[in-house]
Amino acid sequence: MTAALPWHPCGVNLADSAFLRACRRQPVPHTPVWYMRQAGRSLPEYLRVREGVPMLTACSTPDMIVEITMQPVRRYGVDAAIFFSDIVVPLKAIGVDLDIKPGVGPVVADPIRDAKGLGALRPLEPDDIPYVTEAIQALTGELGGTPLIGFAGAPFTLGSYLIEGGPSKNHDKTKAMMYGEPELWHALMERLSEIVLTHLRLQVAAGASAVQLFDSWVGAVAPADYREFVLPHTRRIFEGLTGVPRIHFGVGTGELLGLLGEAGADVVGVDWRVPLDEAARRVGPGRALQGNLDPAVLLAPWEVVERKAREVLRRGRAAEGHVFNLGHGVLPSTDPDQLKRLTDLVHEAG
Repeated sequence: MTAALPWHPCGVNLADSAFLRACRRQPVPHTPVWYMRQAGRSLPEYLRVREGVPMLTACSTPDMIVEITMQPVRRYGVDAAIFFSDIVVPLKAIGVDLDIKPGVGPVVADPIRDAKGLGALRPLEPDDIPYVTEAIQALTGELGGTPLIGFAGAPFTLGSYLIEGGPSKNHDKTKAMMYGEPELWHALMERLSEIVLTHLRLQVAAGASAVQLFDSWVGAVAPADYREFVLPHTRRIFEGLTGVPRIHFGVGTGELLGLLGEAGADVVGVDWRVPLDEAARRVGPGRALQGNLDPAVLLAPWEVVERKAREVLRRGRAAEGHVFNLGHGVLPSTDPDQLKRLTDLVHEAG
């Protein structure tokens, strides 16, 4: 694995952060912790900032991005910040007619289902997303010794939204193209891979200390299909990123964990369905793990949260490096005080 960039623009030695050390499978002073969707709907300060502001507007307003990204760092004392954005931001930036509808998710006006639709996907240019660079540069100054994680959606998940026209339970149109029109499928994946890679490279160049590739829906495919239709494109992205730890996460990917690492990730994210010691066996040596408390556990009494968290920490010792996280994003109804207590517990017990 390539070494993380050691120096923060303000002279802070970020390489010594517990988060980056764990990603590199090095000894840590405590188990580092951050939470997917830590900057979001469970925080009252987030709801105040976002009131009346559409999601995609918030994701393209540097001051708002900085404020929302910083909120959980101030409140919880987590070991890493996650850049506030959405996986469809680069698609919107290149002219795809889409919107994020509350309670639904990304909705695409003109789904891509043929070569003509594919032709509408042009390359992403730095000038398309100046707000990303501006916000990250501002964040690196405010975060000090806390690393910033950049992120993007993976080609399969972005492709599914584009093909289906929105969220899908069965991804039937996506799979129909994958199986029935493999040349069109691979052309779409190649186009999306370049867009994603450019997006992540811009984030790293601006100051992100690590990146996470979200393949939220890839658990819908079987291992053999992942290897044929997804792996080459994910690998292209990871091979094109140097200098920072690369995290790969998907939901329902228990059968794909070894392949997620094979794609080039330094850290494999694990959802709550597979215990971390078993995940370590499936992923194999040379990778760190991230996860994997069930987000719904945080809705239970604290005694349950503590017991379940200690179990995650215990099983996480089987991994060569462990970044504590949830097995998916923070649920909107989560009490922020539970997350604060959980962060303190992980720091003390881990």
